[in-house]
Amino acid sequence: METDGKLKLEAALAGPLFMLSAAMLFTALNLFVKLLGPQFNVWHIGFYRFFGGMVVLLAVFGRRKNPYRGQNIRLLIIRGCTGSIAFISIITAIRLLPVSTALVIFYSFPAFAAIASFLIYGERIGKLETACILLVMVGVAILFDFELSGGVFGQAIALVGGVFAGITVTLIRSLRENNGPVIIYLYFCTMGALVTLPMFALDPVLPANPVEGLMILGIIFSSVLAQLLMNQGFFYCRGWEGGVFMSSEVIFTAAVGIVFLGDPTTIQFWSGGLLILVSIAALNRLKAGQQPTI
Repeated sequence: METDGKLKLEAALAGPLFMLSAAMLFTALNLFVKLLGPQFNVWHIGFYRFFGGMVVLLAVFGRRKNPYRGQNIRLLIIRGCTGSIAFISIITAIRLLPVSTALVIFYSFPAFAAIASFLIYGERIGKLETACILLVMVGVAILFDFELSGGVFGQAIALVGGVFAGITVTLIRSLRENNGPVIIYLYFCTMGALVTLPMFALDPVLPANPVEGLMILGIIFSSVLAQLLMNQGFFYCRGWEGGVFMSSEVIFTAAVGIVFLGDPTTIQFWSGGLLILVSIAALNRLKAGQQPTI
């Protein structure tokens, strides 16, 4: 019994640890994207991320066997497509809207993950878990001062990104039963590269100097490590749970803006960030008393 309890506790801690590590690396990705020059549009950023990630994975893991050999290829392709749509949507929304507006809408995705979990797996979410999801969404809105401005089209694109992100993190649960994090991300990169290649080829933009080259490499490697950690984290978390933990990315992103970009520190940052962290801690406490979902 003591051993079982220890395993449950380790499983309850492993998921949040993987997710929080991924959130930190996604924050680095956000910083590289923000600092990259305006001549790189969403298709350029997407292509470099996806194609570069595919090359890295094939170089490291594809030497001795077929790296595309996995279980449930159809679902791997579908997850690759939904993830690509989510990424392109949020980058497009950030270009059309204030960053705060885009992120407030996009980080509704844990709620959509909960809906997708119910529709696909028939999972019902308890009242306390629902409260954690809602409090995280409120915390994100407070952190960004409830700013919902910009055009309706941009807001719709951000919402589309949230919907597809919710579907994506839900599908990872099924894929993790028989596939490792590498092959899940490899299919994601491959589908994303195919989607972004035509628009990139019409107007290719190459790094003009070593600094831009380093930023492109930063986008590639931070996204690879972040995605692998996130996919591994879903071995211990359901989709909506992982989405709640990943919401810590907005705190890290805001903190990076304050420390490195000179953004002002506001009461919204502290109150919204604290609400998100409390909600994440509460969800983790609830998970510690449950069997891990694998």
